Amino acid sequence: MGDLLQPWHLIVLAVVAFLLFGAKRLPELGKGLGEGLKGFKEGLKGMTEPPASNTTTQQSAPTAPPSSTPAEPK
Repeated sequence: MGDLLQPWHLIVLAVVAFLLFGAKRLPELGKGLGEGLKGFKEGLKGMTEPPASNTTTQQSAPTAPPSSTPAEPK
């Protein structure tokens, strides 16, 4: 069957992407893709690490008391 990502395939994919999105939009798409992959890797890393056993380093956010006045609909 052969290799999937041969140099010729990558060139064709680059040309198709250039024709579909244009020169101005490609850097934005690349940046978004990079940020998405970075977030995905961080999420996987957080799932594989065991939770911290030291509870003194964890801080809970203070909770606000409930409001006594109801919100008025507009």
